[in-house]
Amino acid sequence: MKWASRRVDGTIGLSDRDTSPRGRIPAEPPAFLAIFDGMSQLRARFRSIDDNSIFHELEEVVYDHEGSLLEVHHDLAPLAERTPGDWKQLFGGRAGAMDLPDRSGVWGKKEWVLPQIPDDHIVSLAEGWNPLLPSPRTAARLGLADLRLKLCGTTHTGSFKDLGMTVLVSWVNHLRRTGAPIRAVACASTGDTSAALAAYAAAAGIPAIVFLPADKVSLAQLIQPVANGAHVLALDTDFDGCMKVVQELTQDKTIYLANSKNSLRVEGQKTVAIETVQQLRWTAPDWFVIPGGNLGNVSALAKGLDMMYDLGLLTGKRPRIAVAQAAAADPLVKSFEKGLAPLEPQTARTTLASAIRIGNPVSFPKAIEALKKYNGVAESVSEDRLSDAAAHGDLEGFYHCPHTGVALGALEQLVEKGVIEKGSRVVVVSTAHGLKFSEFKTGYHEGKLDGVQSRIANRVQRIAPTYAAVQDALKARLG
Repeated sequence: MKWASRRVDGTIGLSDRDTSPRGRIPAEPPAFLAIFDGMSQLRARFRSIDDNSIFHELEEVVYDHEGSLLEVHHDLAPLAERTPGDWKQLFGGRAGAMDLPDRSGVWGKKEWVLPQIPDDHIVSLAEGWNPLLPSPRTAARLGLADLRLKLCGTTHTGSFKDLGMTVLVSWVNHLRRTGAPIRAVACASTGDTSAALAAYAAAAGIPAIVFLPADKVSLAQLIQPVANGAHVLALDTDFDGCMKVVQELTQDKTIYLANSKNSLRVEGQKTVAIETVQQLRWTAPDWFVIPGGNLGNVSALAKGLDMMYDLGLLTGKRPRIAVAQAAAADPLVKSFEKGLAPLEPQTARTTLASAIRIGNPVSFPKAIEALKKYNGVAESVSEDRLSDAAAHGDLEGFYHCPHTGVALGALEQLVEKGVIEKGSRVVVVSTAHGLKFSEFKTGYHEGKLDGVQSRIANRVQRIAPTYAAVQDALKARLG
């Protein structure tokens, strides 16, 4: 008998070889399926991160409480009624499912993400289950025992933002279908958030409004929301200016905020941690290295780890977290250097890592808590270093975006400083696909990036169309 997808009524959809009526659980199902008992009673709520006695229902259109950021709170007591082995078997059983929502790396962990949403209100584009690939030559060069890249850009719109957007748009879809007067969803973006919002909103038939800083995103990032029918507004400002405008706009509760200030996004993005640990056979690396801009991904990583430790799926020593920022936009690094001092907003300067060109990150308080809890560090990286680091990685068959270059450059520096010890096991979170930043690749290999030496540029050779010319060219390359 082959087990497949969950139904809203708690039954289990079976393959066409199943003969039980309506695919209901047989009299003696596998033990792990008992985990469905009582799962319909699970609920998540918003909770203030500054006062844990203050809650809001998810049905409320609310993004903070008197200036305090909110988090999505899960009551762990009913979740803890299931053993760690039960959860591992359940999540493992859903991995590789053919049908949505279980096929999704996010919704395959629905009980930990957004348990009360009906399956038929979920808007999924088969996000998640991103590859976790080894990078053995870079590991050897740096003296690491193991280095893996979590390729979150291998997804529908090409970035990790899909993981959070499926949750947010699904919940908006649920609210609209249950009578809430929400007219549209809106976000400010440096490119990837707008692409994800536009795609998921289009799939759900919900109008989307996107604010982009004019002339500060790649062409590939710009065209994605345009193609998906979003109302795209280019503002003559930076991301922080766009964020200010969208927060003013979404004071109208019929327009729903889709930035990471809305903590529903974190619920999807936290599955990066859970999925990575699952791919490592339920073990954690020594270090996670992750690029940081608005810093929602950092807090999400920590939240996913928190749930696994709280529910016993992970035990023992906790991994450390390194947040990598471009030197042109590094407010978290400046705070870290001053002992996790309060945020001092910056005017972010131009950087090749345009998606993290953010000087006033909304999720700064959550990121600080993540660094405290996981003995974390923050490291800034120059344009020259991030470019070379991405190029080195590409020589192992990757196609790294500049933000992954920031993370890899930070990894190199932290190893050089002895912060990340030789022999460590490291996972670098790659947040977007390099195909969204091909101008960056072209500029590097043509030697046209300002302030970048392009030490390992691979320039195209133009030669005569003769066998002799080819032989001469190959002799220079191959010997």
